[in-house]
Amino acid sequence: MTGSMYASVAGLRAHMQKLSVIGNNVANVNTQGYKKQRTVFRDSVYSMYSGGSNGSTSVGGMNPSQLGYGSKIGSIDLNMSSASYNPGNPMDCALVGDGFFLVGSKDTANVTNPTNYEDFSSESLKSLTLTRVGDFEFKADNYLTDGRGNVVYGFLCVGEEEDPATGKTKPIISDQLVPIRKPRWEKLEDGSYKIHYPRTDIGADGKPVENADGTGAANKLVDDKPAYNVGEDAGDDAPPPDAEYEFVQMDSISIDAGTGCIKGISKADGKVITIGYLAIGSVTNPNGVTHIGNSYYKCLEGAGDMQVSMLGGVHEELGIDQINGSMAGAGDPNDPDAGDEVKFKSGTQILGTDTEMMSGFLESGNVDLAEEIAELITTQRGYQANTRIITVTDSMLEELVNMKR
Repeated sequence: MTGSMYASVAGLRAHMQKLSVIGNNVANVNTQGYKKQRTVFRDSVYSMYSGGSNGSTSVGGMNPSQLGYGSKIGSIDLNMSSASYNPGNPMDCALVGDGFFLVGSKDTANVTNPTNYEDFSSESLKSLTLTRVGDFEFKADNYLTDGRGNVVYGFLCVGEEEDPATGKTKPIISDQLVPIRKPRWEKLEDGSYKIHYPRTDIGADGKPVENADGTGAANKLVDDKPAYNVGEDAGDDAPPPDAEYEFVQMDSISIDAGTGCIKGISKADGKVITIGYLAIGSVTNPNGVTHIGNSYYKCLEGAGDMQVSMLGGVHEELGIDQINGSMAGAGDPNDPDAGDEVKFKSGTQILGTDTEMMSGFLESGNVDLAEEIAELITTQRGYQANTRIITVTDSMLEELVNMKR
Protein backbone atom coordinates (compact mmCIF):
# COMPACT_ATOMS: atom_id res chain seq x y z
CA MET A 1 0.00 0.00 0.00
CA THR A 2 2.88 2.38 0.65
CA GLY A 3 4.39 1.86 -2.81
CA SER A 4 2.68 5.06 -3.93
CA MET A 5 4.38 6.94 -1.10
CA TYR A 6 7.83 5.68 -2.09
CA ALA A 7 7.10 6.58 -5.72
CA SER A 8 6.02 10.09 -4.71
CA VAL A 9 9.09 10.63 -2.56
CA ALA A 10 11.25 9.73 -5.58
CA GLY A 11 9.18 12.16 -7.65
CA LEU A 12 9.68 14.92 -5.09
CA ARG A 13 13.43 14.38 -5.13
CA ALA A 14 13.56 14.46 -8.94
CA HIS A 15 11.46 17.63 -9.14
CA MET A 16 13.63 19.34 -6.53
CA GLN A 17 16.72 18.56 -8.58
CA LYS A 18 15.04 19.90 -11.69
CA LEU A 19 14.09 23.03 -9.77
CA SER A 20 17.77 23.52 -8.91
CA VAL A 21 18.67 23.36 -12.62
CA ILE A 22 15.93 25.86 -13.51
CA GLY A 23 17.04 28.17 -10.72
CA ASN A 24 20.62 28.07 -11.98
CA ASN A 25 19.47 28.88 -15.52
CA VAL A 26 17.37 31.82 -14.34
CA ALA A 27 20.17 33.10 -12.12
CA ASN A 28 22.46 33.19 -15.17
CA VAL A 29 19.99 34.75 -17.60
CA ASN A 30 22.35 37.74 -18.00
CA THR A 31 25.66 35.87 -17.66
CA GLN A 32 27.86 36.30 -20.73
CA GLY A 33 28.57 33.05 -22.52
CA TYR A 34 26.38 30.97 -20.20
CA LYS A 35 24.94 27.78 -21.67
CA LYS A 36 21.66 26.55 -20.25
CA GLN A 37 21.06 23.09 -18.87
CA ARG A 38 18.11 20.79 -19.38
CA THR A 39 16.80 18.12 -17.02
CA VAL A 40 15.55 14.84 -18.47
CA PHE A 41 13.45 12.52 -16.26
CA ARG A 42 13.49 8.73 -16.45
CA ASP A 43 11.12 6.32 -14.76
CA SER A 44 12.64 4.39 -11.91
CA VAL A 45 12.71 0.67 -11.03
CA TYR A 46 9.79 -1.73 -11.43
CA SER A 47 8.60 -4.81 -9.59
CA MET A 48 6.85 -7.63 -11.44
CA TYR A 49 3.22 -8.04 -10.36
CA SER A 50 2.53 -10.77 -12.91
CA GLY A 51 4.50 -11.99 -15.88
CA GLY A 52 3.40 -11.97 -19.49
CA SER A 53 2.82 -14.88 -21.83
CA ASN A 54 2.64 -15.38 -25.57
CA GLY A 55 -0.48 -17.54 -25.37
CA SER A 56 -1.08 -21.19 -26.20
CA THR A 57 -3.39 -23.34 -28.30
CA SER A 58 -6.19 -22.89 -25.77
CA VAL A 59 -5.71 -19.44 -24.19
CA GLY A 60 -4.62 -16.05 -25.39
CA GLY A 61 -1.52 -14.13 -24.38
CA MET A 62 -1.12 -11.80 -21.43
CA ASN A 63 0.84 -8.62 -21.01
CA PRO A 64 3.20 -8.33 -18.04
CA SER A 65 1.91 -6.35 -15.05
CA GLN A 66 4.49 -4.20 -13.29
CA LEU A 67 4.50 -1.71 -10.45
CA GLY A 68 6.69 1.36 -10.77
CA TYR A 69 8.51 3.24 -8.01
CA GLY A 70 8.66 6.81 -9.19
CA SER A 71 10.99 8.85 -11.34
CA LYS A 72 14.62 9.92 -11.27
CA ILE A 73 16.99 12.27 -13.06
CA GLY A 74 18.09 10.61 -16.28
CA SER A 75 20.49 13.32 -17.38
CA ILE A 76 21.26 17.01 -17.05
CA ASP A 77 22.24 18.10 -20.55
CA LEU A 78 24.23 21.13 -21.64
CA ASN A 79 23.01 23.18 -24.59
CA MET A 80 26.02 24.82 -26.28
CA SER A 81 24.06 26.54 -29.03
CA SER A 82 24.87 30.19 -29.69
CA ALA A 83 22.57 32.97 -28.63
CA SER A 84 22.58 36.72 -29.18
CA TYR A 85 25.60 39.02 -28.96
CA ASN A 86 26.01 42.25 -27.04
CA PRO A 87 28.34 45.13 -28.00
CA GLY A 88 31.37 45.41 -25.74
CA ASN A 89 34.91 46.76 -25.62
CA PRO A 90 37.02 46.94 -28.81
CA MET A 91 39.06 43.85 -27.87
CA ASP A 92 36.11 41.72 -26.80
CA CYS A 93 35.59 38.61 -28.94
CA ALA A 94 32.59 36.35 -29.45
CA LEU A 95 32.56 33.02 -31.30
CA VAL A 96 29.76 32.16 -33.71
CA GLY A 97 29.37 28.39 -33.94
CA ASP A 98 31.25 25.63 -32.16
CA GLY A 99 34.63 26.25 -30.60
CA PHE A 100 36.26 27.74 -27.53
CA PHE A 101 39.00 30.18 -26.65
CA LEU A 102 41.96 28.53 -24.92
CA VAL A 103 43.17 30.00 -21.64
CA GLY A 104 45.33 28.85 -18.75
CA SER A 105 48.23 29.85 -16.57
CA LYS A 106 51.57 31.10 -17.86
CA ASP A 107 53.18 27.78 -16.91
CA THR A 108 50.71 25.52 -18.69
CA ALA A 109 52.67 25.72 -21.94
CA ASN A 110 55.80 24.38 -20.22
CA VAL A 111 54.16 21.01 -19.61
CA THR A 112 51.88 20.74 -22.65
CA ASN A 113 52.81 18.02 -25.10
CA PRO A 114 50.71 18.38 -28.27
CA THR A 115 51.26 14.73 -29.20
CA ASN A 116 49.53 13.64 -26.00
CA TYR A 117 45.85 14.56 -26.26
CA GLU A 118 44.20 11.31 -25.18
CA ASP A 119 44.27 11.81 -21.41
CA PHE A 120 43.76 14.63 -18.93
CA SER A 121 47.25 14.85 -17.44
CA SER A 122 49.30 18.02 -17.29
CA GLU A 123 51.06 16.95 -20.50
CA SER A 124 47.86 16.94 -22.50
CA LEU A 125 46.38 19.74 -24.55
CA LYS A 126 43.27 19.05 -22.48
CA SER A 127 44.98 20.67 -19.51
CA LEU A 128 44.08 24.00 -21.10
CA THR A 129 40.80 25.61 -20.07
CA LEU A 130 37.98 26.34 -22.51
CA THR A 131 35.78 29.43 -22.46
CA ARG A 132 33.26 31.21 -24.65
CA VAL A 133 33.72 34.57 -22.92
CA GLY A 134 36.28 36.63 -24.84
CA ASP A 135 36.70 39.63 -22.52
CA PHE A 136 40.34 40.08 -23.54
CA GLU A 137 42.78 42.82 -22.64
CA PHE A 138 46.52 43.32 -22.37
CA LYS A 139 47.12 43.77 -18.66
CA ALA A 140 50.01 45.42 -16.79
CA ASP A 141 52.33 42.42 -17.35
CA ASN A 142 51.78 42.78 -21.15
CA TYR A 143 50.11 39.38 -21.48
CA LEU A 144 46.74 39.01 -23.18
CA THR A 145 44.37 37.84 -20.46
CA ASP A 146 40.67 37.42 -19.90
CA GLY A 147 38.66 39.12 -17.17
CA ARG A 148 39.67 36.47 -14.60
CA GLY A 149 43.40 36.94 -15.21
CA ASN A 150 43.97 33.73 -17.20
CA VAL A 151 46.38 34.18 -20.10
CA VAL A 152 45.05 33.57 -23.60
CA TYR A 153 46.80 30.99 -25.78
CA GLY A 154 47.66 31.32 -29.44
CA PHE A 155 50.54 31.56 -31.90
CA LEU A 156 53.10 34.35 -31.53
CA CYS A 157 54.87 36.41 -34.14
CA VAL A 158 58.60 35.64 -33.77
CA GLY A 159 60.02 37.86 -36.51
CA GLU A 160 59.61 39.30 -39.98
CA GLU A 161 60.76 38.28 -43.43
CA GLU A 162 60.49 39.66 -46.93
CA ASP A 163 57.80 38.23 -49.12
CA PRO A 164 59.51 37.47 -52.47
CA ALA A 165 56.20 37.78 -54.30
CA THR A 166 55.42 41.30 -53.14
CA GLY A 167 58.73 42.55 -51.77
CA LYS A 168 56.98 43.54 -48.55
CA THR A 169 57.74 42.25 -45.09
CA LYS A 170 55.41 39.70 -43.58
CA PRO A 171 55.29 38.23 -40.06
CA ILE A 172 56.83 34.89 -39.15
CA ILE A 173 54.38 33.00 -36.94
CA SER A 174 55.55 30.28 -34.57
CA ASP A 175 53.82 26.92 -34.66
CA GLN A 176 53.94 26.56 -30.88
CA LEU A 177 50.88 27.08 -28.71
CA VAL A 178 51.93 29.58 -26.05
CA PRO A 179 50.53 32.50 -24.02
CA ILE A 180 50.11 35.62 -26.13
CA ARG A 181 52.20 38.60 -25.05
CA LYS A 182 53.68 41.73 -26.57
CA PRO A 183 57.21 41.79 -28.01
CA ARG A 184 59.98 43.85 -26.45
CA TRP A 185 61.98 46.70 -27.92
CA GLU A 186 65.50 47.99 -27.45
CA LYS A 187 66.22 51.70 -27.46
CA LEU A 188 69.20 52.42 -29.73
CA GLU A 189 71.77 55.19 -29.40
CA ASP A 190 70.14 57.29 -32.10
CA GLY A 191 66.89 57.27 -30.15
CA SER A 192 65.14 54.78 -32.40
CA TYR A 193 63.79 51.44 -31.29
CA LYS A 194 64.56 47.92 -32.45
CA ILE A 195 61.86 45.28 -32.05
CA HIS A 196 62.84 41.96 -30.47
CA TYR A 197 60.06 39.47 -30.96
CA PRO A 198 59.42 36.63 -28.50
CA ARG A 199 61.32 33.44 -29.23
CA THR A 200 59.94 30.01 -28.59
CA ASP A 201 62.24 27.05 -28.14
CA ILE A 202 63.10 26.66 -31.83
CA GLY A 203 66.62 25.62 -32.69
CA ALA A 204 68.85 27.03 -35.41
CA ASP A 205 67.48 24.44 -37.82
CA GLY A 206 63.97 25.76 -37.31
CA LYS A 207 62.85 22.67 -35.41
CA PRO A 208 61.81 22.27 -31.78
CA VAL A 209 64.54 21.96 -29.18
CA GLU A 210 64.40 18.69 -27.25
CA ASN A 211 63.77 18.76 -23.53
CA ALA A 212 66.76 17.99 -21.35
CA ASP A 213 65.17 14.75 -20.17
CA GLY A 214 64.59 13.58 -23.74
CA THR A 215 60.82 13.55 -23.40
CA GLY A 216 60.28 15.45 -26.60
CA ALA A 217 59.98 19.00 -27.75
CA ALA A 218 59.28 21.62 -25.15
CA ASN A 219 56.50 24.06 -25.80
CA LYS A 220 57.39 27.15 -23.84
CA LEU A 221 58.17 30.79 -24.32
CA VAL A 222 61.78 31.73 -23.66
CA ASP A 223 63.52 35.06 -23.10
CA ASP A 224 62.95 37.33 -26.08
CA LYS A 225 66.06 39.46 -25.64
CA PRO A 226 68.45 39.36 -28.62
CA ALA A 227 70.78 36.37 -28.73
CA TYR A 228 74.00 38.34 -28.32
CA ASN A 229 77.34 36.56 -28.03
CA VAL A 230 78.86 37.06 -24.60
CA GLY A 231 82.30 35.45 -25.06
CA GLU A 232 85.68 37.18 -25.29
CA ASP A 233 85.31 37.57 -29.06
CA ALA A 234 81.81 38.99 -28.87
CA GLY A 235 82.96 42.26 -30.43
CA ASP A 236 80.16 44.29 -31.94
CA ASP A 237 77.66 41.57 -31.04
CA ALA A 238 77.99 42.26 -27.34
CA PRO A 239 74.93 43.92 -25.79
CA PRO A 240 75.22 47.54 -24.74
CA PRO A 241 75.85 47.72 -21.00
CA ASP A 242 72.79 49.91 -20.47
CA ALA A 243 70.51 48.14 -22.95
CA GLU A 244 66.87 48.10 -21.91
CA TYR A 245 64.31 45.64 -23.20
CA GLU A 246 60.94 47.00 -22.25
CA PHE A 247 57.70 45.72 -23.67
CA VAL A 248 56.58 47.62 -26.75
CA GLN A 249 54.10 50.36 -25.97
CA MET A 250 51.21 50.23 -28.40
CA ASP A 251 48.09 52.09 -29.36
CA SER A 252 45.00 50.88 -31.21
CA ILE A 253 45.45 47.18 -30.46
CA SER A 254 42.84 45.22 -32.37
CA ILE A 255 41.85 41.61 -33.06
CA ASP A 256 40.83 40.77 -36.61
CA ALA A 257 37.47 39.01 -36.67
CA GLY A 258 38.30 36.96 -39.75
CA THR A 259 41.66 35.51 -38.76
CA GLY A 260 42.15 36.23 -35.04
CA CYS A 261 45.27 38.28 -35.85
CA ILE A 262 46.28 40.66 -33.05
CA LYS A 263 47.98 43.86 -34.15
CA GLY A 264 48.94 47.16 -32.58
CA ILE A 265 50.58 50.45 -33.56
CA SER A 266 53.93 51.28 -31.94
CA LYS A 267 53.83 54.52 -29.97
CA ALA A 268 57.46 55.23 -30.91
CA ASP A 269 57.33 55.18 -34.69
CA GLY A 270 53.75 54.34 -35.69
CA LYS A 271 54.75 50.94 -37.08
CA VAL A 272 52.07 48.29 -37.28
CA ILE A 273 53.25 45.31 -35.23
CA THR A 274 51.79 41.82 -35.45
CA ILE A 275 51.63 40.27 -31.98
CA GLY A 276 50.16 36.87 -32.82
CA TYR A 277 47.03 34.88 -33.63
CA LEU A 278 44.30 33.48 -31.40
CA ALA A 279 43.95 29.72 -31.18
CA ILE A 280 40.51 28.08 -31.15
CA GLY A 281 39.88 24.78 -29.39
CA SER A 282 37.50 22.31 -31.01
CA VAL A 283 36.14 19.21 -29.29
CA THR A 284 34.30 16.22 -30.74
CA ASN A 285 31.21 16.74 -28.59
CA PRO A 286 30.79 20.38 -27.47
CA ASN A 287 27.74 19.46 -25.36
CA GLY A 288 29.91 17.01 -23.43
CA VAL A 289 32.36 19.47 -21.90
CA THR A 290 32.50 19.72 -18.11
CA HIS A 291 31.64 22.89 -16.18
CA ILE A 292 34.34 24.01 -13.73
CA GLY A 293 32.77 27.37 -12.83
CA ASN A 294 33.43 31.00 -13.78
CA SER A 295 32.26 30.30 -17.36
CA TYR A 296 35.10 27.80 -17.87
CA TYR A 297 34.98 24.25 -19.18
CA LYS A 298 37.31 21.27 -19.45
CA CYS A 299 37.53 18.70 -22.21
CA LEU A 300 37.08 15.64 -19.99
CA GLU A 301 35.25 12.35 -20.44
CA GLY A 302 32.25 12.80 -22.69
CA ALA A 303 33.71 15.61 -24.77
CA GLY A 304 35.85 13.37 -26.98
CA ASP A 305 39.08 14.48 -28.63
CA MET A 306 40.36 18.03 -28.72
CA GLN A 307 42.00 19.79 -31.66
CA VAL A 308 43.42 23.24 -32.19
CA SER A 309 42.19 25.35 -35.08
CA MET A 310 42.71 28.83 -36.49
CA LEU A 311 40.06 31.14 -37.86
CA GLY A 312 39.48 31.64 -41.56
CA GLY A 313 41.94 28.96 -42.69
CA VAL A 314 44.78 31.38 -41.95
CA HIS A 315 47.03 28.49 -40.87
CA GLU A 316 47.48 27.55 -44.53
CA GLU A 317 48.42 31.09 -45.46
CA LEU A 318 50.95 31.21 -42.62
CA GLY A 319 52.40 27.81 -43.47
CA ILE A 320 51.40 26.22 -40.16
CA ASP A 321 49.80 22.82 -40.34
CA GLN A 322 50.52 21.34 -36.91
CA ILE A 323 51.76 22.17 -33.46
CA ASN A 324 55.34 21.04 -33.01
CA GLY A 325 55.65 17.40 -32.02
CA SER A 326 58.28 15.37 -30.19
CA MET A 327 61.69 14.12 -31.28
CA ALA A 328 62.23 10.59 -32.52
CA GLY A 329 65.74 9.21 -32.84
CA ALA A 330 67.40 5.97 -33.87
CA GLY A 331 65.86 2.90 -32.34
CA ASP A 332 62.62 4.64 -31.53
CA PRO A 333 59.95 1.90 -31.60
CA ASN A 334 57.41 4.41 -32.85
CA ASP A 335 59.63 5.43 -35.77
CA PRO A 336 61.57 2.41 -37.06
CA ASP A 337 62.67 4.31 -40.17
CA ALA A 338 64.34 7.08 -38.21
CA GLY A 339 67.83 5.64 -38.71
CA ASP A 340 70.69 7.67 -37.33
CA GLU A 341 69.09 10.96 -38.22
CA VAL A 342 66.97 12.64 -35.61
CA LYS A 343 63.46 13.20 -36.92
CA PHE A 344 60.37 14.83 -35.51
CA LYS A 345 57.11 13.05 -35.00
CA SER A 346 54.11 15.06 -36.06
CA GLY A 347 52.24 16.88 -33.36
CA THR A 348 48.59 17.80 -33.17
CA GLN A 349 47.30 18.96 -36.52
CA ILE A 350 45.99 22.49 -36.77
CA LEU A 351 42.66 22.43 -38.52
CA GLY A 352 40.54 24.96 -40.31
CA THR A 353 37.20 25.69 -38.70
CA ASP A 354 33.77 26.87 -39.74
CA THR A 355 33.61 28.87 -36.53
CA GLU A 356 33.45 32.61 -37.05
CA MET A 357 34.31 35.40 -34.65
CA MET A 358 32.92 38.85 -33.94
CA SER A 359 35.20 41.57 -32.60
CA GLY A 360 33.86 44.13 -30.17
CA PHE A 361 31.10 41.82 -28.96
CA LEU A 362 30.49 39.39 -26.09
CA GLU A 363 28.23 36.38 -26.40
CA SER A 364 25.19 36.53 -24.16
CA GLY A 365 23.68 33.54 -22.38
CA ASN A 366 21.28 31.31 -24.29
CA VAL A 367 18.66 31.14 -21.52
CA ASP A 368 15.10 31.76 -22.72
CA LEU A 369 13.45 33.29 -19.67
CA ALA A 370 9.89 32.62 -20.90
CA GLU A 371 10.74 28.95 -21.43
CA GLU A 372 12.30 28.68 -17.98
CA ILE A 373 9.26 30.25 -16.30
CA ALA A 374 7.00 27.75 -18.09
CA GLU A 375 9.25 24.90 -16.91
CA LEU A 376 9.14 26.37 -13.41
CA ILE A 377 5.35 26.30 -13.35
CA THR A 378 5.08 22.68 -14.60
CA THR A 379 7.77 21.61 -12.13
CA GLN A 380 5.90 23.29 -9.28
CA ARG A 381 2.66 21.56 -10.25
CA GLY A 382 4.43 18.22 -10.50
CA TYR A 383 5.91 18.72 -7.05
CA GLN A 384 2.50 19.64 -5.62
CA ALA A 385 0.89 16.57 -7.19
CA ASN A 386 3.50 14.32 -5.61
CA THR A 387 2.91 15.86 -2.19
CA ARG A 388 -0.82 15.25 -2.71
CA ILE A 389 -0.17 11.55 -3.34
CA ILE A 390 1.75 11.36 -0.07
CA THR A 391 -1.10 13.08 1.76
CA VAL A 392 -3.70 10.72 0.30
CA THR A 393 -1.57 7.68 1.08
CA ASP A 394 -1.17 8.88 4.65
CA SER A 395 -4.94 9.28 4.98
CA MET A 396 -5.51 5.74 3.74
CA LEU A 397 -3.02 4.38 6.26
CA GLU A 398 -4.76 6.38 8.96
CA GLU A 399 -8.09 4.78 8.03
CA LEU A 400 -6.46 1.37 8.19
CA VAL A 401 -5.14 2.02 11.66
CA ASN A 402 -8.55 3.37 12.81
CA MET A 403 -10.23 0.14 11.64
CA LYS A 404 -8.17 -1.80 14.20
CA ARG A 405 -9.28 0.57 16.91
